[in-house]
Amino acid sequence: MIATMTLNPSIDYIIKVEDFKEGEINRTIYEHLLPGGKGLNVSIVLKNLGHESTAFGFVSGFTGIEIERRLSEFGVKNDFVNVKDGYSRINVKMRSKCETEINGMGPKIDEEEINQLFAKLDGLKENDILVISGSVPVSLPKDIYKQILDRLKDKGILFVVDSSGELLSSVLEYKPFLIKPNNLELAELFNTELNSREDVIPYAKKLQEKGARNVLVSLSEKGAVLLSEDGKVFMSDAPKGELVNSVGAGDSMLAGFIAGYLEKNDYKYAFYKGLCAGSASAFSADLADQAAVDALMDSCPDGLIFTLRNY
Repeated sequence: MIATMTLNPSIDYIIKVEDFKEGEINRTIYEHLLPGGKGLNVSIVLKNLGHESTAFGFVSGFTGIEIERRLSEFGVKNDFVNVKDGYSRINVKMRSKCETEINGMGPKIDEEEINQLFAKLDGLKENDILVISGSVPVSLPKDIYKQILDRLKDKGILFVVDSSGELLSSVLEYKPFLIKPNNLELAELFNTELNSREDVIPYAKKLQEKGARNVLVSLSEKGAVLLSEDGKVFMSDAPKGELVNSVGAGDSMLAGFIAGYLEKNDYKYAFYKGLCAGSASAFSADLADQAAVDALMDSCPDGLIFTLRNY
């Protein structure tokens, strides 16, 4: 079983404005609605790539109902905790001369509702995959990720964590199967600047030394780097294409990696599929589907990916 957890899911309202002007009436030239949140994106892309998952987390109010409805349209199963106080957030993603995001707060979650989520996660079994990603609502404890992994640490579950800062560093002791910071998040952890794929390697290695088994670092148009637990470094440019919408590209990379690993149990193939899934989402108004990922995998020579060195 693959489970994804999104503590603060949303309705993403994606719009384009020709020339946004602050303080004036602006009219959209494009509108698109999607169920949002990093874990939900992972579940949708996994489904598109032929892998079932169940989405966990919290929903509330009329927007929570809409999130569940839209997920069902994608064929994604969910087992959310319904929260009494508030409503699931609406996030606005606007493209004009630049990309701008306005993210809502989300509902207020009480201790009883937290325990309901814990009880659902207790049903996970050995070799199940749990993907934890995204932000934490202000009403939840800041160490909620750590609490969840500590609760499940002896069950033989493969933890996949896509987060940043303390949320990420606090779970390394639980030896997650995979973590996926981007280069900016990795740089922030070590108070440095990372401008190239080669710059990423020593700092990704430090995260392995702290407990992470595999470290996948995305660098937007510069591609990605994978440090695998068998002592190899894989790097690649991103496939070429026109950026349409960057929302969900990193989540799609994560889903593609998981799908590739489950299909072939091979890190190089998983890295390649993840890279192409991330790009397929970036080149489309929607999240990556099987046809788009296959097209990129077929068009990009395998030589784009290489083993830099063993370490």
